[in-house]
Amino acid sequence: MLLLNGGFMSIGAWEPFAGLLAERYRVLRCDFRGQLRTPGPAHRDLAGNVGDLTALLDHLDLDRVHVLGTSFGGEVGLLFAARRPERVTSLVAVTVADHTTEAMERGGRDTRRVVAEILAGGDPGRFHDLLVPEIYSAGYVAANAEALALRRRQIKALPMGWFAALDDLLAAVESFDLRPALGRIRCPTLVVVAADDRVTLTERGHAVAAAIPSAERVEHPTSGHALIAEHPVWLAESALEFLDRVRATGEAVARSDTG
Repeated sequence: MLLLNGGFMSIGAWEPFAGLLAERYRVLRCDFRGQLRTPGPAHRDLAGNVGDLTALLDHLDLDRVHVLGTSFGGEVGLLFAARRPERVTSLVAVTVADHTTEAMERGGRDTRRVVAEILAGGDPGRFHDLLVPEIYSAGYVAANAEALALRRRQIKALPMGWFAALDDLLAAVESFDLRPALGRIRCPTLVVVAADDRVTLTERGHAVAAAIPSAERVEHPTSGHALIAEHPVWLAESALEFLDRVRATGEAVARSDTG
């Protein structure tokens, strides 16, 4: 199971979700170029990451993997499944959009402006302050004030190189359009949407599911965009239930093929 980060994540942000999956699957995590454990510069488009993922699987001698990506990583996963179908057994795309919306463009410009101010010597904590009301539901923010205060301190301690690469990652989603690619995805696909997603917007996730042949869709009724942080157990259970069906279907086909 290959996990693909959101744009503001690093591989450590998958806990405890990754641990729940690891009870049943071998789990592979990687930072995209420009994130903490993979130095930049980051690709300024989604397609550049498809080549990196192909090279990673080749290096690890992995022919095919299940892919689960959230936000930026989910959108890379969609493109990966469309362009390299022979490498993807199944796909779970969490809080994704089929193309850049006006709201996403505005949010990206605002975030890049704050990043530019930080790189010029401003307070890195401002990035956290901008991000929190956008990616989390109000209920999560109210219930996790202490944890979010700690996260703000952690963000202030990040190296400036992370913020510089973040500008490139934001550029990659400033004007993307996956609609021509979605119809080419043939692997079993689950699209996970969040009812309070104010970043990629719930209706765009619906559009992704509608454009992929035979895709399934599941929706969390209260979560914001950061579903992986707000409801990791629910997300893990939804993904594992889907993967159980994928495996059962594959085994049934194999039995049929062998008579």
